[in-house]
Amino acid sequence: MVNLIQVEFLKLRRKKFVWLMLSTALIMPVFACLYFGYSGKSYINTMEFYRWSALGCTWLIILPFVLGTLCTVLMHDENRYDMLKQLWIVPVNKLGYFLSKFVVVLVYSVIFMIITALASITFGIICELITINLGDMIFLFRICIIISVLSAMAILPIMAVSTVSKGYVLPFCAILVYIFLAFFMTPINMYLHPISSISAAIAISGKFTGLTFTQDINQGFMLICILLWDIFSLAFSYFALNKRK
Repeated sequence: MVNLIQVEFLKLRRKKFVWLMLSTALIMPVFACLYFGYSGKSYINTMEFYRWSALGCTWLIILPFVLGTLCTVLMHDENRYDMLKQLWIVPVNKLGYFLSKFVVVLVYSVIFMIITALASITFGIICELITINLGDMIFLFRICIIISVLSAMAILPIMAVSTVSKGYVLPFCAILVYIFLAFFMTPINMYLHPISSISAAIAISGKFTGLTFTQDINQGFMLICILLWDIFSLAFSYFALNKRK
């Protein structure tokens, strides 16, 4: 398993655009600085700024799209060139093969959100929109890491879809539909979709104002939703990979 994970990271060194995608972590921090900078407010609540800069559309749109793209890239080469047949001969454990790619997505997601948190703090201080508060900074990093882990788990269905496609069209269509459904599921019932259920983790802290939900915040429902989708995704991937002989 460790060797598989190492190999996956080594392969990413040749895919420079994967690392360039990390620059999208700066989108919301820059937008937040522009928004609050031109708002003319004499006082800006630090948590409100962090909600815009570090969260905003990041957990619902930007990060899922980036992680979905990464999932597609990770699965593409082996599928396109029928390399899986050679891997099974080695042999390579099918579930271990799939989970090694998930670990890469998880690490990438954590790096993405850490960059987002660092950019939020740095830009906020440089633009004189927030003051240095160690407690708020620690909280921001904690919530960003939580979101990064949950987002990686929530994107597992896209990786499962990528196991059955040799091209980019089907996975990218699946990503767009998946995010589209999350966007519209959030105000209806956020515990039906893995991405929309992540909002419970954001709201449970009680530090972010301006958040409204139609359901009670329940972390248990959030975890059940994500785990059910992940179990189905793992089962689907296992059977799909077993057919690739």
